[in-house]
Amino acid sequence: MPHLTLFLAAALALAVVPGPGMLYVVGRTWSAGRGDGLASSLGTMLGGFVHVIACVVGVSALVMASAAAFSVLKIVGGIYLIVLGVRAFWAASREEIAMPDHFGRAGFWRALRQGAVVEATNPKTAAFFLAFIPQFIALETGSVALQFLVLGTISVMLNTAADLVAVMAAAGLHARLLGRPVVFRRLRQASGLIMAGLGVGLLAARRA
Repeated sequence: MPHLTLFLAAALALAVVPGPGMLYVVGRTWSAGRGDGLASSLGTMLGGFVHVIACVVGVSALVMASAAAFSVLKIVGGIYLIVLGVRAFWAASREEIAMPDHFGRAGFWRALRQGAVVEATNPKTAAFFLAFIPQFIALETGSVALQFLVLGTISVMLNTAADLVAVMAAAGLHARLLGRPVVFRRLRQASGLIMAGLGVGLLAARRA
């Protein structure tokens, strides 16, 4: 699969810096315990797969309708990644980091279900997948649906692995990290820069 190394590097970089999903599961851990945090992480994974499947169907239909339209989607997606990155950096620079503290102990299955609903109903996740993954799909190499499914699965699994590590760390470092919100701000700023830089790099490569 073309650009797989680049995709893995980009997906890993975006997975390890805190985004809304990671902050959600960390907040869940701090307010309801490690068990709820782990269950929420698995729930957000399931919600992520909902978006992957939906995007597979939509992108495949778009390619069947017009390969030129798919090329436009990739260009628009690159621009959107830049916009997302700039907005994420700007928001992280201005917002106060506040972890959710309103979660009560829910139990494994309820926490898993709630995590899945939170992720599956987040339109920003769908928009991100549509902007990010098509950049690494090559029409000439075979099934677009299969490429999207493989790359989407890798992305979701990397995000979930990062969330699980964050939950375990949060469970052991609650007081220490809670008193250092600047760490999360710097990491979120880094996430924005990475995303914007990725969009610029992909657009430059496409022009060449």
